[in-house]
Amino acid sequence: RSRDDCECLVATRIFHQSKEKAIYVYRFAMGFGRANHSVPTEKLKTKYPGYEITQVGEGY
Repeated sequence: RSRDDCECLVATRIFHQSKEKAIYVYRFAMGFGRANHSVPTEKLKTKYPGYEITQVGEGY
């Protein structure tokens, strides 16, 4: 696929704290609004099994 052929399905912000083994998935991204982030959250849980993955409802 070319870059012109892509569609943004979810805009998300992720905050990774490696020392604490925590990842925060923010459900709001400026310009995109709220979205369902269950897919990225589940993928992160698979990639980082020892981490606490948290969805956060606030924006920035």
